[in-house]
Amino acid sequence: MTNNEISKFTNTLLHLIFIILTITCLLPIVLVFMISITDYDTIVLNGYQFFPEKFSLEAYTYIFKDYTVIVKAYGVSIFVTVIGTLLSVFISSLYAYPISRADFRYRGIFAFLIFFTMLFGGGLVPWYMVYTQVLDLKNSVWALIVPMLLSPFNVLIMKTYFQMSVPPALIEASKIDGAGELRTFFRIVFPLSLPVFATIGLFNTLHYWNDWFNSMIFITDTDLYSLQYLMYKMISQADYLSRNGALIQGSATELAKLPGETIRMAMALIGIGPIVLAYPFFQRYFIRGLTLGSIKG
Repeated sequence: MTNNEISKFTNTLLHLIFIILTITCLLPIVLVFMISITDYDTIVLNGYQFFPEKFSLEAYTYIFKDYTVIVKAYGVSIFVTVIGTLLSVFISSLYAYPISRADFRYRGIFAFLIFFTMLFGGGLVPWYMVYTQVLDLKNSVWALIVPMLLSPFNVLIMKTYFQMSVPPALIEASKIDGAGELRTFFRIVFPLSLPVFATIGLFNTLHYWNDWFNSMIFITDTDLYSLQYLMYKMISQADYLSRNGALIQGSATELAKLPGETIRMAMALIGIGPIVLAYPFFQRYFIRGLTLGSIKG
């Protein structure tokens, strides 16, 4: 056994640990799925079960009663997530890279500005007025993208990575060879920094996909509802109708039987959607970036 190898016992133990961790991550998703396809009366009688006595697709029938709304919300969320992530990573890197360079004259001023916004904010009212009255983004899909384009936390992560991973001598060599700043950034810095680009990209993807607050603040046009906000609205309506069905004339009995719990679980599964594919997509860039330069060819 060489110095880099681990013993058979340790290898087995590590496999067991990761198998247990994987099961603990997957079981809640399986349980949510089983609840979503369980008859509501069965849940009331027996509680949550992995193997329900009676199956029902009533929750999905209620959600997809008007499937065009779900499709539109999916389209809005996918567009906002893809475009927002690309723009956010690009803008954050363009801010972080100059302030990571020791030869940038105004790095102190720009570093202070980004750090200052982490500690102090203007408040909700000025923030809302800027986007609605100055930038006129109300009821625009850009109202879901622009407010989250630049995160000070992400900028500081990228700045630190550039300082630690990109040798100044490499940038000097690039200049000597005649490359300009843009060419140096895209041909030298970017390939060496794939892990941090993938990390910030993953952060932004999750942030944009899970955002519902901006839709609630800026959007009144139902065609521009994001998936997360649409889920929030549908769950709120289902809960309200379930609790107050007796007060509504004409359909009191049907509304009182609305399967609120199974609808909530079905919505959770629908909300996971394509976001579960985000990490495998970014993972290959983690591995490629971390192993970059480890082999001389």
